[in-house]
Amino acid sequence: MEPIRCSWCTSSDLYKKYHDEEWGVPVYDDPTLFEFLILETFQAGLSWITILNKRENFRAAFDYFDYKKIANYSEDKIEELMQNTGIIRNKLKIKAAVSNAQAFMKVQEEFGTFSDYIWKYTDGKPIVNNLKNSKDAPATTPLSDEISKDLKKRGFKFVGSTVVYAHMQATGMVNDHTEDCFIRKGK
Repeated sequence: MEPIRCSWCTSSDLYKKYHDEEWGVPVYDDPTLFEFLILETFQAGLSWITILNKRENFRAAFDYFDYKKIANYSEDKIEELMQNTGIIRNKLKIKAAVSNAQAFMKVQEEFGTFSDYIWKYTDGKPIVNNLKNSKDAPATTPLSDEISKDLKKRGFKFVGSTVVYAHMQATGMVNDHTEDCFIRKGK
């Protein structure tokens, strides 16, 4: 018998695997936080399943999200990415990945790690929401507004409040598993 999951993830096995193994699990390491940040920025305006279906292509195309390499991408590399049918070929988002890698490293210089910077907003602990169903999850919160504003001030692009909130959910800064979800109930 299938366990009860958050309703948003039941349409495919890939969604279920992502929900069961990654979504809402607290992430404190910079490489994974960067990967999710870039994937979320590419997701803007699209469905998350579109990104999940292309995730391995993104990893290969973007040097497995090595932000030090991405920060130095040339115009030739950007053009190469624009020809890659395995990813979202949006020039503004591709260029944003480069500038976001640069901004990411500046945050690391200032705070020691990006993790220290981003998790300071929640005192290093997940915010646990009590949701009856997935539709009750907000798209933004005052906290995601605040983080978005600060990220933009630091030079990040495609980091509106909705993208930031999705990043918070993905990296476990916010636990939005519904009350009946088997993950929430401790499996």
